Amino acid sequence: MTIAAMELFGLKDRHVLITGAGGGIGRALVATFQAAGARVSGADRDSSLLEGLDLVHRLTFDLTDPTSVTREMGRLDEADAMPEVLISNAGFTRADMLDQVDTAAWDNELAINLTGAFHVATPVVAAMARRGGGAIVFIASVNALAHYGNPAYSAAKAGLIAYAKALAVERGAVGIRANVICPGSVRTPAWDHRFERQPGLAAQVLPHYPLGRLVAADEVARAALFLASPAASGITGAVLPVDAGLTAGNYRFVKDVIEGSA
Repeated sequence: MTIAAMELFGLKDRHVLITGAGGGIGRALVATFQAAGARVSGADRDSSLLEGLDLVHRLTFDLTDPTSVTREMGRLDEADAMPEVLISNAGFTRADMLDQVDTAAWDNELAINLTGAFHVATPVVAAMARRGGGAIVFIASVNALAHYGNPAYSAAKAGLIAYAKALAVERGAVGIRANVICPGSVRTPAWDHRFERQPGLAAQVLPHYPLGRLVAADEVARAALFLASPAASGITGAVLPVDAGLTAGNYRFVKDVIEGSA
């Protein structure tokens, strides 16, 4: 990143906490924020997932266990190391449809993707308010905007949008901004493995995306960097799809029905 770009994004020596830092998107977030000059801490459910990452602080907690979240966040607070920027990225889903969702699956998806994010953000927001401001970016999903399967996950991610808007409205007066990114399917190793196992899958998936491809993890990370930076100082409560055009409209319908009948 050039000096001019670093000045624009203004994150030199800012402390950033990224949850889910060991995953495909998480590692891209770590690299992107470090390239912008930030001091990056990471959290994940197992310390082994953070191996190979150069982090200021390493936090290990299970998002479904509020006690472990409170313990680790309290450790940061005691060290006077609460972040100036929070990237709430950790999440999990299964490939479910409505008739596959039972109470246990519903509760687990909401506990990880919504309630867990709340437990992490609450002490961070309190510290930001004491400090006089900060920025939060929640990584949600296009599933929060329209139905693409995975009902419980979708409900949880839609809840993140509502929570971010609540923070934007009720904590804006103390200088806290909260925004949401909604990625479509992201080309991580998990998708690569699926394409390898199912050679015809790419031909089924990619035609739904106007750009003809899945987004890359670093594209999601760069959007998060923008929203977290002073370059987006007037933006709060916003929802930004990073989805190769998926939510812009039904490209498959246009190609198959409109163009096909022309």
